Amino acid sequence: MINLYMNYNKIALALLMSLCFFSGQAQNQPQSTSTYDQHEVFDPLFYPATSDMYRSAGGVPGPKYWQNEADYKLNVVLDTAQHRISGTSLITYTNNSPDQLPFLWLQVDQNIYREDSRAEATSPVTGGRYANKSYTNGNEIKSVSIVNRRKSEKVDYVVTDTRLQIKLKEALEPGDKITISIEYAFTVPEYGTDRMGRLKTKNGWIYEIAQWYPRMEVYDDVSGWNTLPYLGAGEFYLEYGDFDYTITAPANLVVVGSGELVNPKDVLTPTALDRLETARQSEKTVFIKNSADAAGQVLRTDKGMLTWHFKCKNSRDVAWAASKAFLWDAARINLPGGKQALAQSVYPVESAGDSAWGRSTEYVKRAIELYSDKWYVYSYPVATNVAGIVGGMEYPGIVFCSYKSQGSRLWGVTNHEFGHNWFPMIVGSNERKYAWMDEGFNTFINDGATEAFNNGEYYEAEDVQEGARQMFGAGADAIMNIPDVIQADYLGYAAYNKPALGLTILREQILGEERFDYAFRNYIDHWAFKHPTPWDFFHAMDNAAGEDLSWFWNEWFMNTWKLDQAVTDIAYVAGDPAKGALITVENLGKMALQVTALVQEENGKSDTVRLPVEIWQHGSTRTFPYKSSSKITYVTLDPGHRLPDINPGNNSLSAIPVEKGITASTVIKSYLDAIGGAAKLKNVQDVSITAAGKVQGADLVLEKKYIMPDKFFESITIPAYNMSLVQVLVNGDSVNFQTRNMSIPLDEETKNQLKLTNKLFPELDYTQKGYSLQLAPVLQVVDKKLAYLVTVTTPQGLEVKNYYDAETGLKIKQTAETPDGLAVTEWSDYQPVATGIKIPFTETSSGFEFKVKDVKINSGLSAASLK
Repeated sequence: MINLYMNYNKIALALLMSLCFFSGQAQNQPQSTSTYDQHEVFDPLFYPATSDMYRSAGGVPGPKYWQNEADYKLNVVLDTAQHRISGTSLITYTNNSPDQLPFLWLQVDQNIYREDSRAEATSPVTGGRYANKSYTNGNEIKSVSIVNRRKSEKVDYVVTDTRLQIKLKEALEPGDKITISIEYAFTVPEYGTDRMGRLKTKNGWIYEIAQWYPRMEVYDDVSGWNTLPYLGAGEFYLEYGDFDYTITAPANLVVVGSGELVNPKDVLTPTALDRLETARQSEKTVFIKNSADAAGQVLRTDKGMLTWHFKCKNSRDVAWAASKAFLWDAARINLPGGKQALAQSVYPVESAGDSAWGRSTEYVKRAIELYSDKWYVYSYPVATNVAGIVGGMEYPGIVFCSYKSQGSRLWGVTNHEFGHNWFPMIVGSNERKYAWMDEGFNTFINDGATEAFNNGEYYEAEDVQEGARQMFGAGADAIMNIPDVIQADYLGYAAYNKPALGLTILREQILGEERFDYAFRNYIDHWAFKHPTPWDFFHAMDNAAGEDLSWFWNEWFMNTWKLDQAVTDIAYVAGDPAKGALITVENLGKMALQVTALVQEENGKSDTVRLPVEIWQHGSTRTFPYKSSSKITYVTLDPGHRLPDINPGNNSLSAIPVEKGITASTVIKSYLDAIGGAAKLKNVQDVSITAAGKVQGADLVLEKKYIMPDKFFESITIPAYNMSLVQVLVNGDSVNFQTRNMSIPLDEETKNQLKLTNKLFPELDYTQKGYSLQLAPVLQVVDKKLAYLVTVTTPQGLEVKNYYDAETGLKIKQTAETPDGLAVTEWSDYQPVATGIKIPFTETSSGFEFKVKDVKINSGLSAASLK
């Protein structure tokens, strides 16, 4: 399921931080003393003794591993007038366990949409992604029978919320099969917890149908029957089997579904069949039904109703979609070993176009090919992308993505949802309990596919340090939690981003690509179409990589510990740099990771030192020797910003003291002189700045307007989506803040902070009464540049740290504490503009880079233009 918990809400939050919501609260200040305890990290009893004949200590299925099987024969009718589905489900259930089963449990997921559902009772009153927007009667069970020798006998059953229990007269013995017949119906909700539903378009309704038949719960060797209720956030845990299903619908509807259409001649015209065959042989997208086609050119509309027959083998689920509004295109997928599959997309005309769903099939094709080449061959004959009301949801061989998505967003959601065909469709983990085993693993492989797709068309390298303070904030939940327990605003981190980052760190920093990829493929190969647990994954990686990673699983998945590495001292052997240096690093947080240190010498020589995590097995401080040949200019930890260090401010240490005679006041004066001088700056009456950036491949527009002395406007928008991410308006004593067009109430302290911090040239005020300036005694390091650090305290007690290039005098960085983490802004590429002053043409705020496109100074801005 697409990570809508983050995305633009996360971006808005990060940009909000960059707008200087500073706070001096003590709990947000970086720590200076260590909380690290090596005994907690390197716990020898981390692994429970659970190895048996079913699951080995090597992380692979044991010699007596078993799982039950559920085969389905489904026949339903879609009533478009009443938005109803009715039909029968015939389930053949095989008990491969060593246990007698006196009762069976099934999932009846449509009951989540009942007003009296447990999910409704647990939904917040403010709503949310999984909250019901309307109610239905849920699964309307008409009969439940056991079929034996062609005779049907009704059975005793009870429905409890989203679960149905069948009480058997005789227990199902090990090795035996039972056939269950269920007659049922339900009304299709318009909004179905963002996993199914229907969308009204100008050419008709689009039906995205999932959780549409009673499904067997999993009985396994870990928990027996897995009967956690369906509450919304927790997804699904399902048995594998073969599906044979039919959808009967009005003849003018195109129907697509999991698996393969086995009766194409019964529903498609010869024209459509020819086009479909052309697409199967084509590298380029081919239309099966375009906007100019009448339904009769593609579908056998001579009949009032058509029955579409699909089969899907060795699958855990099936889903389908239907609409008369669908355009339909397709192309060939090339798989390893000369195998082929079909990529196809169906979408309304509103979603068409080369910048939108016109590229969907291209995205489907390449995503499937990339994952098949890298990890495991795609296991279904068709891969279908459906545009509709669902933002992003995965099913075997078919995914539902938002009809509004385009460009990078469409690639992102398509790539993510089809990545799920590896996790959990191929590797069948328990999503209801362990969301991270599919969402996190999938997010990890998504990043690699995005980098590879079309030479990185939508790829953006991540600055891990930038997001660390949010990912590892005070309110964080551990990854190893049931998703329904995790806070809604943290689920995106716990289920998606943090586990994905953990795998990336394992691959890039700890094991290396070759060892990691071998171990990860080994895990996939052994657990394909089976049910692994977290411990199976941990053991599988340890054994195949040849590394005891229990310390990493412990700190990353079980706890909410933070990483804070620091360089604390640079000394020389016998006081002589030519004899070598002694560099001291400290681990201030509870998390331990390897150390990468960039050492820069005065003579121009530089080198990178890598130290393994075992250096922290004896405590929080480590001094290592370095063969220096001259004085060390600085040492920087994690120079590539690949680790989630919550306090990167102590990652660098300079050995160069500030020259005598340099004070905070002289540093500030040098900066003002470097950008034009105080006199010219005071003559500026108004400024308009327009800048451009990108996020997830989409263009961002930043607009700033200043009218001296107390009026300011800033907005950040995504034009392609007509979306306003952030707007701030300061007009004298009036302060207004909006995110995504929603006004956010601000307390008086925050309003005052905004008024104080959104000044064009704040250094002009630093000589006023109440300001305090403190110059750090040694030079600091900013992106391999030496800089003066001036800590500024305002009359209101607000603290800001400004970094000024020691060579040019220009301000290159500012940091300040916020309730949500460290707000960091960096500037570069200063250029002269009108009136003889200089401004930076590149600004990076909380990881988002903007480049100035236009500047106007003293253009006569009016207060009315600040909107």
